[in-house]
Amino acid sequence: MDETPMSRRDKIKRGIYILPNTFTSLNLFCGFFAIVSAIDARFEYAAIAVLVAVIFDSLDGKIARATHTTSQFGIEYDSLSDLVSFGLAPSLLMYMWVLKPMGRVGWLAAFLFTTCGALRLARFNTMAEETPSSHFLGLPIPAAAAMNSTTVLFCSRYAIPAEEMPVFFLVGVYCLSFLMVSTIKYESFKKAELFKKMKFNVLVGLILAFVVIALKPQFFLFSIGLIYVISGPMAFVVGMIRTKHEKKVNSHKL
Repeated sequence: MDETPMSRRDKIKRGIYILPNTFTSLNLFCGFFAIVSAIDARFEYAAIAVLVAVIFDSLDGKIARATHTTSQFGIEYDSLSDLVSFGLAPSLLMYMWVLKPMGRVGWLAAFLFTTCGALRLARFNTMAEETPSSHFLGLPIPAAAAMNSTTVLFCSRYAIPAEEMPVFFLVGVYCLSFLMVSTIKYESFKKAELFKKMKFNVLVGLILAFVVIALKPQFFLFSIGLIYVISGPMAFVVGMIRTKHEKKVNSHKL
């Protein structure tokens, strides 16, 4: 019996849903691989796996929106995968890499990072419609995970003895944990869509950016991550100063 046009369209639509969820599964696979690598003391492999997971995580949502295949199942699956790849994997990586010799203080810092990551994801899911699309409320968990990973790669590449200054990295983990659950706003870059037309010079600029990063990936990825992490607090401080100045000016006018 021949299939009707409607049944064929239904099959195609069901098939398309596999595509974004496949990228989410790849994200989860990278997170699991990062955990295994961290346990085996292959810290650079673990760090790279987390960064690859960030790429897959950014693609699954864009593909779902571009193909009109967003679903509640996909949203929930994505959040669970993110908790493994960006909550558990980077915290375990930091613990095994530099925090383990600190004992209880070290694993509690790693636990705090995972917990704050889970809280960040839960808040994002419940407040997605209330938060402006141009900004994230708090540091996104993929950015926090990428900061941990690029730190590992940066220190490994330039032979920085992390084991001699574990307190520095402990403070870094605590700061990232706080920023994830804070109300500090971060740029979301949601307006930059991969599946829309772009000007030729924008494409050339992106290619040049990739070339520059490829020259010294450990340095530039760490620098980009650090700039993004501190951009939120800096914008918050500047906003407070500007508000205080405007209040002072208005009070003088009165």
